[in-house]
Amino acid sequence: MLNATLKSLLSRKLRLVLSGLAIVLAVMFVSGSMVIKDTLNRSIDAQFNGAYDDMDLHVALKPKVAADTGDTAAVAPLDAAAVARAAKVPGVAGAKGLVMAEGARVLGRDGKLVKSTGGPRYGESWRGESKLIELRSGHEPRTDTEVAINAGLAEEAGFKAGDQISVLTSEPKRTFTVAGVFGYSGDRGSIGGEQTVAFSAPVAQQLMLGRPDAFSGIKVDVAPGASVPAVRAALTAGLGGEFEVLTGEGLAKKASDQSRGVLDMMNQLLLGFAAVAVLVGVFLIVNTFSIIIAQRMRELALLRALGAGRGQVIASVLIESFVVGLVSSAIGLAAGIGIGALGSDLLAGATDGLEVASLGVPASAVATSFAVGILVTMAAALFPAVRASKVAPIAVIRASATPDGTHRKQTWTGSVLLGLGVLLLALGLFGSSGVSVVLGGVLLAFVGVALLTPLFSKPSVQVIGAVFSRSLPGQLGRRNSARNPRRTAITASAMMIGVALVTAISTVASSSEDSVTKDIRRDLKADYVAMGEAGSAGSATIDPAALTRISEVPGVKAVAAAALDTATVGKEAQPVTAWQDWNTAREVLGLQDAQGSLAAPAAGTVVMNESTAKTRGVKVGDSLTLQLQRGDARTYEVAGLFKDSSLTNSVVVPWADAASGFRGTQPSQAYFQLDGGAEGASVRPEIEKLLADSPEVTVKTKEEVIEMFSGGMAMILTVVQGLLGVAMLIAVLGIINTLALSILERTKEMGTLRAIGLSRGQTIRMVMTESVVISLFGAVLGIVVGGVLGLAVAHAMKDQGVSELSLPWGQMLAYLIGAGVVGVIASIAPARRGARLNVLTAISHG
Repeated sequence: MLNATLKSLLSRKLRLVLSGLAIVLAVMFVSGSMVIKDTLNRSIDAQFNGAYDDMDLHVALKPKVAADTGDTAAVAPLDAAAVARAAKVPGVAGAKGLVMAEGARVLGRDGKLVKSTGGPRYGESWRGESKLIELRSGHEPRTDTEVAINAGLAEEAGFKAGDQISVLTSEPKRTFTVAGVFGYSGDRGSIGGEQTVAFSAPVAQQLMLGRPDAFSGIKVDVAPGASVPAVRAALTAGLGGEFEVLTGEGLAKKASDQSRGVLDMMNQLLLGFAAVAVLVGVFLIVNTFSIIIAQRMRELALLRALGAGRGQVIASVLIESFVVGLVSSAIGLAAGIGIGALGSDLLAGATDGLEVASLGVPASAVATSFAVGILVTMAAALFPAVRASKVAPIAVIRASATPDGTHRKQTWTGSVLLGLGVLLLALGLFGSSGVSVVLGGVLLAFVGVALLTPLFSKPSVQVIGAVFSRSLPGQLGRRNSARNPRRTAITASAMMIGVALVTAISTVASSSEDSVTKDIRRDLKADYVAMGEAGSAGSATIDPAALTRISEVPGVKAVAAAALDTATVGKEAQPVTAWQDWNTAREVLGLQDAQGSLAAPAAGTVVMNESTAKTRGVKVGDSLTLQLQRGDARTYEVAGLFKDSSLTNSVVVPWADAASGFRGTQPSQAYFQLDGGAEGASVRPEIEKLLADSPEVTVKTKEEVIEMFSGGMAMILTVVQGLLGVAMLIAVLGIINTLALSILERTKEMGTLRAIGLSRGQTIRMVMTESVVISLFGAVLGIVVGGVLGLAVAHAMKDQGVSELSLPWGQMLAYLIGAGVVGVIASIAPARRGARLNVLTAISHG
């Protein structure tokens, strides 16, 4: 039986290779992501290795707002008394206060921010030369008007000792003289792509921490003979639980962990591609083995007649799938290693100064690759294997192909899942269950539709095929595509899954974009907005003095400035905003009262939008405790609610609290409203001129703000198109496989058609029509399913500001056209083979 299985496998190796390519792609993405992660993890660890060798222990206050809330945590300043307490702990030889915090942004010679080199932008007090830090030119900062910069920053910006340099911090732009350029041991210009500006201690304290005599941490030297772990424990006990005590190695690990954001995002993206490849590949493998088993009906019946049991038949098919999975996994792993090497170099290239470690292939990548490849292939082949075991010995005298069955179990299963999905969708959309229930309903409905596809594949392809039925080849292709509904459905499912996924995501994105566009055009009363680009709107800073001067420009009616930050409610992140003039902000943003008082928040009170109040479970008159970036937790009374707006959905705190509790003291955005008769063409240049020293923001019109939000959606859709590309590639393989096996199955029929006058060109058009109809059927089904489910998710996101439901008509048309092109491409090889059949040999076949 084993010999028969291996011979059968070798006789159909091309078909199985085509089905195995889907597994190759899935394994390639899985192994590639793991290789990239391992290689760059070791590269980052090596980069930070020794970064704090000059530090035995480091003491710092734990941040008020944890960094895992999605934003960089503000440094909690400690005072000289804490340094003195640390110095008195037994085993401590010395304790020195340090200043080091993110937020020192250097301006280039063109007045714009120096391009990031992949790491944070630090401002610190000069630490002095050590076995880690070495001056390469000039000298240390000796006055409050001098700074030293690291070599990586100097090279990127083109600065040298003696140059003038402008720096943005928590205060407006300051200009210094570059006293010196320093580097790190190992001939490194930077560590992890960071850019560092070292000030004199008093200047660093004021600019980076906002107050004199404050420190971000304490450098602790352990006395000779003392145990570092013992001193660390003594410091933890002596200073209290609000302090964090780390060794130099622990500090290096913490810094390296914070540098893995891009790496983790890339890893998740590749795993997303792998998930799509696996999901779509399952349908391809099921279809391939089903067709092969249908063609081997006589062979299997003969084996049964000769005494083979059902278990042996199942084992035979599973052995074939095991070999396919094994070979595909090996090829996919090799391709994944190549992708990992390329991806590691590309990602490292985006981070100046990061040297890529030797390529690593972790054992987990090898094990996972073969587990995914083999298990997925064997699981997909199990159903066809069970079906093959049910072949009766009498089938040896029947035709090789079997008619399509009713598959009642599949129909009932699909109907139940679809029903449950619709029920969950109804509960989520019309009840109070929320988005998570809707997403569960979407998943069940999606699987249910996929299982029910054979029910409506025949009428659907008949309708779609009518477009091509004006000629004889078109009519034959249309009928061929409807001949075996289940086979057609499974073949089209690969296309359906990909198109449905991207259509659903595109629908949500389109609805979100239209909602934002409508809200901005309806509510925004400001003529111009000064803000950072998408993704940096909250971290940009504006010089308050510039806003004062702008308010005096002829033609400017009102200025509303906002500071943005992140706080926490309990352990959950909460966006917070403070407005310098709340009443003006309400007017320029078009905010509408919902409940309570929307007067400027008095001390101890906040206002917020309705969705935030719903999420936090509060109403007017209730108390809400916020932990801002600085200071102790504060309890506020909810004074009023305003209706949701795409322009601002957050908790609004008093402006005075922003000055004492936010990460920075400068506004992040500003809105300008002009007098009725003012000419924007003359006022805008004046605003831009006065904001020249705040280069992180640009002045935008209402339409330019809309374009910025649309650009963010476009980035999401670019990733989505990549997922569609993977699905379409596998769909091409699936259609090629199905057509090739179908032509082999219909060899005698095609020979007869050629004998009675069907030309080679007509044969090609017949096969091409069949391919295009199947591909379009999958695309149409995917668009319908994805559109409906996408609208359901968008409707459930009304609390997130999605007020409009819209379909991406242009993109859906593009998906249809793409599916037609895929159908044509997939048909080329099978059509040429069918057209080249020897007529006499084909007629005598089987």
